[in-house]
Amino acid sequence: MKKIVLITTAITSIISAQVSDKEIANMFMLGFYGTASNDSAIKSDICKGLGGVIVFQKSPVNRNAVKNFNSTNSLKALTSDLKSCKTKPLIAVDQEGGVVQRIKFTYKYPKASTVAKMGTTKAEAIYSTMAKELSNLGINLNLAPVADIALNPKNRVIVKWGRSYGKNPNTVITYDRVFINAMHKFAVATSLKHFPGHGSSLGDTHKGFVDVTNLWQAKELEPYKALKNETDTVMVAHIFNKHLDANYPASLSYKVVTKLLREKIGYKGVIITDDLQMGAIAKHYSLANTIALAINAGDDILLFANQVHPKRVIKIDKLISIVRSLLKSGAISEVSIKNANARINALKQGLN
Repeated sequence: MKKIVLITTAITSIISAQVSDKEIANMFMLGFYGTASNDSAIKSDICKGLGGVIVFQKSPVNRNAVKNFNSTNSLKALTSDLKSCKTKPLIAVDQEGGVVQRIKFTYKYPKASTVAKMGTTKAEAIYSTMAKELSNLGINLNLAPVADIALNPKNRVIVKWGRSYGKNPNTVITYDRVFINAMHKFAVATSLKHFPGHGSSLGDTHKGFVDVTNLWQAKELEPYKALKNETDTVMVAHIFNKHLDANYPASLSYKVVTKLLREKIGYKGVIITDDLQMGAIAKHYSLANTIALAINAGDDILLFANQVHPKRVIKIDKLISIVRSLLKSGAISEVSIKNANARINALKQGLN
């Protein structure tokens, strides 16, 4: 099964035209509170060029409260409303199965470690059902599958919850491919995560700094090498490995994102950060510095899931203003924004 979009045209690095606010907004994916019907701001942001949104059922501060939807009908209405702008957004969700399953009204999908014991035929049936459901609900980007290898039995964020398909890279590749192909049958884009590998870690980047320098293994790159022409996006983790970059975590590292993923591995598609409000980033970098580092690293989509608190929502107008200031000061280049937009728009064109 071919990936939805395969970028084969070289992207020029010599661009002189000034970037527009829409091009800047296109590089961001935001979470938000409310539905489209009672939150006109998010729909307005999409119409102004916001590249994408990530949706959640429950509020992170009150599990009894709704953040974006509470039924299949309300989610359908939401995605339909968000797609009514001429600027078609990426509408993303974390739907792996197991503990990471944002939509579970109709089906409760098994975790990856369980699926890996069922065989590929059963896995294909499970993930085809998932893909059909997502497509029917208006979701066009699933931030999955997990490509992490279960190397550390003490891992608290991947292995503990059975989010990996196993200890063997070939097993992970096999089931990741089944997952990707199933999504593509129903025009749902995918995201391999968490580059360059989170399965050997001990800590949780949601909470703070995670150093994998003495734990990470090169074989954690194998799924990305094998599936680089099949996945639509790659999500970069916030883990720190001084052997890869002595100064920055992976998501903010030019050495990891551009030199390793783009150039050495040869990945040509869209690169998206993990949530930049996670403790591993937010506790160590200012918002402006985070944005500058992420863009300079070579990330295409900067994700702010707004899962911290309703009173601490980061909005697109502020992000555009920060990027404008960074451009004016020379901290980032227009070329980076143009190149990112070319990849993002190619993905969107394939989906729409």
